Formats: sequence, C-alpha cells, structure tokens
Amino acid sequence: MVVISYMMIYSSLMKDCIEYERPNTVSGLVAKHAELSVLRDRYKTEIKHLVDDLHHVAAVIRLFDPTMTAYPLKGSVTKPRIKRGALKKFVLDTLRETGQPHTSRDLTMGRGKDQGINVTDEIYPDLRRKVSACIKDCVKQGLLVEQGKATHPSHLGSYKLWALKKGDR
Repeated sequence: MVVISYMMIYSSLMKDCIEYERPNTVSGLVAKHAELSVLRDRYKTEIKHLVDDLHHVAAVIRLFDPTMTAYPLKGSVTKPRIKRGALKKFVLDTLRETGQPHTSRDLTMGRGKDQGINVTDEIYPDLRRKVSACIKDCVKQGLLVEQGKATHPSHLGSYKLWALKKGDR
C-alpha cells in the first residue's frame, strides 16, 4: 500500500495550476496543515483509548464497591459503541430469558448495565434511540409485538411494552 502525503498531492497539483509570489510560504503552510492533520488523527485515536480505559476502571470500581460511583467524565460525552447485531441479540435474549414484556426504557437501562455503562442523562437519549430503532427493526421482521403500555413512576410517562411474538419464544 502506497501512502501519499497531503504535501505531495498538493505540490503536484499546484505545479500545474498557480504561480505564487512567495512559494515557500505556501509550501510551509501546506506542510504545517499536513502535520496538524496527522496529529489530529493520532490524538483522536488516543482519546478513544483513554475514554475506554476510564470506562473499564469505573467498571472495576463497581465490581469492588457497587455503591460507589466513579466521577463522571468531563468534556464531551462519548457514545457507547455497539457491535453490529449485539444490540438485537441483547434485546431478544432479554425478552426470551425473562418471559415477560419490557419497555424500551427497561431495555435501555438493562443494556447500559450489561455493558457496564453508567447511563447518565447525557448518554441515555442516544442509547434509547438505538434500542428503539432495534425494536422497530424487530417489529418489521415480525419478531416482536406490542403488549400494551406501562406507566413509570414520577414524570417519566408511559411506554409501550414489547414482547416476543408467540412461537419465537
């Protein structure tokens, strides 16, 4: 595999197109741009690794002391990664194992607990959106059916109950 830097591409394009009054200035800026782009990509992957490490340490803390919560991460919220098919497997397995209907909220909180994630107000909407999309896909495939509504305490309102279609249990 041949890797071509931004600088090489830019310099080959610019030879044919434009004559600059100060070519060293432009080439220096292009080189700096390429350098910063590489740094950005490298730090982006390092940040992902650090956030994963923080989640792992928080999970280990919860193993030793379930009542203690790790300090929340400051800065941007990272979205929990879900492998393709893993969420669908979790939803169907949960409904199959319990044998009773669940709401999307219950499944969302259960998925967070299963992954060792503290489902905060920042993470909940994204994770619930993914769980709800999974439920809709399962309904389209004929795997799940609606079983009425459940009312959650306080201000949370009512949610649809979902169960496995008869014969899929």
